[in-house]
Amino acid sequence: MLTRLHDALRLRTSPAIFFSSAAIIIAFVIGTIVFTDPLNTVVSAASDWLLTNLGWFYILGVTVFLGFLIVIAVGRFGRVKLGPDEEPPEHSGGAWFAMLFAAGIGSILMFWGVAEPISHFGDPPRGPSMGIEAGTWGAAKDAMNFTYYHFTLHTWTIFTLPALCFAYFIHKRNLPPRVSSIFQPILGEGIHGPIGKLIDVVAIVGTVFGIAVSIGLGTLQINGGMNQLFGMPENAGWQLIIIGVVCGLALISVSLGLDKGIKVLSNINIVTAILLLIFVLVAGGSTLFVLKGTIESFGSYLVSLPELALWNDTFANTGWQNTWTVFYWAWTITWSPFVGIFIARISKGRTIRQFVSGVLAVPSAFSVIWFGIFGYSSFDIELNGEGGLVDTVVGEGDIPGALFAFLDHYPAAFFVSVIAIILVIIFFVTSVDSAALVTDSMANGHEDFNPLGQRIFWGLAIGLITATLLVFSGSNGLEALQSTIILVGLPFFVMGFFQMYALYRALREDAGELPQMRTREWAQVLPPEEYERREEDEEFDTEDYVVEPTYTTEIPVMRDPYEDVEEVDETEGTSDHATLPARTGSARADLPEDGRSESR
Repeated sequence: MLTRLHDALRLRTSPAIFFSSAAIIIAFVIGTIVFTDPLNTVVSAASDWLLTNLGWFYILGVTVFLGFLIVIAVGRFGRVKLGPDEEPPEHSGGAWFAMLFAAGIGSILMFWGVAEPISHFGDPPRGPSMGIEAGTWGAAKDAMNFTYYHFTLHTWTIFTLPALCFAYFIHKRNLPPRVSSIFQPILGEGIHGPIGKLIDVVAIVGTVFGIAVSIGLGTLQINGGMNQLFGMPENAGWQLIIIGVVCGLALISVSLGLDKGIKVLSNINIVTAILLLIFVLVAGGSTLFVLKGTIESFGSYLVSLPELALWNDTFANTGWQNTWTVFYWAWTITWSPFVGIFIARISKGRTIRQFVSGVLAVPSAFSVIWFGIFGYSSFDIELNGEGGLVDTVVGEGDIPGALFAFLDHYPAAFFVSVIAIILVIIFFVTSVDSAALVTDSMANGHEDFNPLGQRIFWGLAIGLITATLLVFSGSNGLEALQSTIILVGLPFFVMGFFQMYALYRALREDAGELPQMRTREWAQVLPPEEYERREEDEEFDTEDYVVEPTYTTEIPVMRDPYEDVEEVDETEGTSDHATLPARTGSARADLPEDGRSESR
């Protein structure tokens, strides 16, 4: 039935995955509109329970992922190439770094650049437990610690883990660009069966929800900026119009294709964002203060990182972490497949060590610069200038309007704010555009040409989910976004642990297990006086003992394990020709009983 409907609509995708995902999205939209209050009650209750009982799992999970990536990069598998062994990287180092910068950063930086540091400055996260007073230098220091914690290594860990898995299984094992492909070492051919399809449906739906939350936050920010500049009311009607405009522009970009759509817009917003950053640094009149503070706060973050990475607000139990850190991790991991596939695409030919260090370090470094400049410029306004940002962001709760309240303290505020609004719109247009392309690829299982209607459908789906969460959820828009994404993020976190196991297992299978290192062996040495006593005592046998240190075997001869060995010792037989112990000169565990290796 699904196949007949698929063919009738002239689609080129996987019917079960496409229609199942579409059905869930449509059912959610209709159910939320028709059963607004009951569904809102259920989602809120489930979200509250999860935050209370499993918030620690989100905190621990991301830190475990980061530790795994570091271990896998510095270990022997770090030299494994993501693609054919002899194939060079597809992109130069400079081009690769530039594309990493474009991968998923823009929307986060624009929304939280001012809002995050000022929120924690005016309401310190660890104020109750550590006695940090709001509006002080201590609050500023802790605010930057949490800002870097939320938007540097840990955030990019969430993107890097699935991206590394995608890169390995797509480029090394040549599997389809689907989340189910990551589980091939566990499922085998089952990646094409019911379990594999279920994984892909969950991944697609979660990705659509994750992008929808991003668009929802951007909509609130655009509406807040338009309110300050032009008096546009902040209500559901205008928010629907903004969502319609953003998604409409995204669909036009989708229709134009990759080179004329995403590529052109990405270049525009990257250049504009850097110019905005330079403007904030230079025009604020506190350049030296901001630069010194950025460097100092980065050092403070590195010192505090081990504590922050496992901090769970245990004693104060204020609930702050649930609506900040846990929300971030749950939200970020839902759109990690989208960012992950993009990063995997541009990283063919890199080694795992290059991949992990690049994907973690480059975006994190830029985030440190961005949040350092915006954060310390905000602190300067509060401590040495006119102030008012804390009142806006913390007192009035106007987080979406934080950026525009901040720009009011700069020259040409109206003009720069208009540029900022355009920049936010472009960031979200490219997010919807690229998300539609990637989601379509995950549904299809390949990246070849597909009907335009499929990509347009996914763009519309993102717009519908955004409008539903923001306008028709029956509660405050931001709260609805947070409650929903926390629930959607849970299965992604569980899958993250299986992804680590699957990748490690695949690496062991493909690289081969090295035998235990063999070394020259030595006889047991006794002190001269004890040796003499045992020689004189008939109960002891001194045959296995020596006084002078003496080796009993020669140094094993090691060969390159990746070179073919044509000549094989006749005593081992031809069956061992391809074994790693035979090619390295190391003894097999089941050969000589005394465990000693013979020199070859």
